[in-house]
Amino acid sequence: MAKKLGTKKQRTIPSDIDRILRRYPEQAYALLRQSLSASSRGGVVGEGGSSVYAKRKLRVIDLFAGAGGFTLGLCNTGKFEPVFANDFNAYAAKTYNANFGDHCLHGDINDLLANSSFKFPEADIVIGGPPCQGFSPLNKQREGDPRKQLWRAFMEVVRRVKPIAFVMENVPELLASAEFNAIRTHAESMGYLVTADILNAADYGVPQRRKRAIIVASRVGRIWPPTPTHANPQKTPTLFQNGLLPWETVGRAIEDLPEPEGIDIRVGTVTPPLDLHFGRTPTPKSLARYRCVQEGGNRFDLQKKRPDLTPNCWIRKKSGGTDLFGRLWRDRPAFTIRTEFFKPEKGRYLHPTQHRPITHREAARLQSFPDSFIFLGTKIEIAKQIGNAVPPLLAQRIAEVLLRHL
Repeated sequence: MAKKLGTKKQRTIPSDIDRILRRYPEQAYALLRQSLSASSRGGVVGEGGSSVYAKRKLRVIDLFAGAGGFTLGLCNTGKFEPVFANDFNAYAAKTYNANFGDHCLHGDINDLLANSSFKFPEADIVIGGPPCQGFSPLNKQREGDPRKQLWRAFMEVVRRVKPIAFVMENVPELLASAEFNAIRTHAESMGYLVTADILNAADYGVPQRRKRAIIVASRVGRIWPPTPTHANPQKTPTLFQNGLLPWETVGRAIEDLPEPEGIDIRVGTVTPPLDLHFGRTPTPKSLARYRCVQEGGNRFDLQKKRPDLTPNCWIRKKSGGTDLFGRLWRDRPAFTIRTEFFKPEKGRYLHPTQHRPITHREAARLQSFPDSFIFLGTKIEIAKQIGNAVPPLLAQRIAEVLLRHL
């Protein structure tokens, strides 16, 4: 449970910061004093100054919004107001509306664009992540995939709304594609200055090594990059001297959760975090396989200890796939949380110490969603919402850069 600061106006310390204060008290308080000193000299981010954007909340449109992880990150700054969102998935739209108000419209964005009677609301910022499967290396049919062209719908909304800035999120492969060159050319033709980079969510406090391409464009100068707040302690031994904190870890993110109960979603019947903290019904063979894999291990542990339990396709595959049937480390971030995190054969999704895959609640925490965030839908649909989301904490760091710029 996050602690309360004893000020006239009660403020809650975010859970990730609270964990750091308890684990590294001396170093963290030194950084806090340094931050407070800087704030007293320069003011709070997004406040003061003569810009019109410092005097009101910035209006946001979120396209391909999913559950709303991107929107949540912006809203966490207290300086953004979502006014419209869209997603093709009905369950995701319901989740979005349950958290941000009834303004996420379910349906195909191309149908909205083709409807002459529909008008997008005015907005200062357009954000979104057009479906990334068309660029993902996991998609063997990605050449010619129509999802690679959904950036055009995103840019058409930008053309109509004319925001002061937009942010697009996708897989890293986008930046090496012809589509990225087209996006940049299209944006520049409308007067935007474009900057793009690949960010690792772990460098911004998310307990997950998730690399994403982020494209930021502005009509009032170049915006970029958000300064990392965390770093790999194995590669940066002088973290605190450089003002950085160590990567958040799986252990710190989920260590307070008990063993999961039952196999059903309990949203509305028990309080978070236990509402999404349920298990599965593994077969005796699956349990025997889980026990073969040590912390940080993978399918090769299974093959070494119990070849009789190892699928033939894994035996034939002599290299690669080192995260398949992998067990997470307690003292490191997770790897990318995808939509089928509940299937160990799909990646490194085994709990660090318990013989089971991670739960929906654990996956949500590894994506930096707070326990208070409401997810609606079936088990599979909620898993899609969690795995497809922009980590809210990464989105918040991007939002802070936008605020300082504007």
